[in-house]
Amino acid sequence: MAALSTSSVHLPFPDQPPNIHRNYMYCHPLLHRKIIRGRPFRSISTSSCETLTLDRTALSVEEFASDDELSAAVRLRVRSFYQFGDSTFAFDGSNLSDPILIDHKRYLTEREFEALRDRIAGRRKEFKMVTCINATLPLSGSLSPVSDLCSVCKYSVDGEDRVVVGTLDLNQCARLADEIIGKRPEGTGADLTRAYICNVCVAKELHRNGVGYALLVKSIKVAREWGITDLYVHVAVDNEAARKLYMKSGFVYENEEPAWQARFLGRPRRYLLWADLTQTNNL
Repeated sequence: MAALSTSSVHLPFPDQPPNIHRNYMYCHPLLHRKIIRGRPFRSISTSSCETLTLDRTALSVEEFASDDELSAAVRLRVRSFYQFGDSTFAFDGSNLSDPILIDHKRYLTEREFEALRDRIAGRRKEFKMVTCINATLPLSGSLSPVSDLCSVCKYSVDGEDRVVVGTLDLNQCARLADEIIGKRPEGTGADLTRAYICNVCVAKELHRNGVGYALLVKSIKVAREWGITDLYVHVAVDNEAARKLYMKSGFVYENEEPAWQARFLGRPRRYLLWADLTQTNNL
């Protein structure tokens, strides 16, 4: 399972170095998006990555509890959504010789962290409520084959080291920037009970372990606690695996992005999927 959703809120940032590529197989909603010199970023395939079998009893899926955890979630997103040169993401720069790439990687992480904190704190008026939901594992010997993931996405809580292995945002709002708008429920007032899932990603080493599904189950539970009646997610048209996962979770097709809009924004075209949270059969 690669990307699960796609949507965007733009943040200003300088031109990216030409050897940084966006991974459109993953969702990268609220992170920066850019076309360099008239060319869309090249898709990066992760199908060759070997995956681990996860001990599901050790997996915790909860709303974030600290800035340290939130920062680890953002680092996972940057690691998932970008490839820097010919190397995988490494915060210590050990496999990156270009200081421009290292600086830009840090810039992306810092900007998204601050932007996410602003949304969660209510400093963005277009968002009524925002939370970050993370799937985490204790740092242990079972994760030793994925030392890069551990070093990038580690955080500490109550003296225990844990690793963020999956993450998403839940946003109560009328719309996300540059995205198809949900039709339900009607209205745009402060009491609108519509929400969007975005920024969904799972560490590539742990695909096909049910982490994405666990994140969705938790996000639907939290949305219901907020009083949300209509939940939306955007997904790339050609991402059949993600679409099947969402439909398994109770989402159905509502709309799709026009081809011209996707070309203009330099990204794959998306479907808009909807879940009716008033129905008890939706998880």
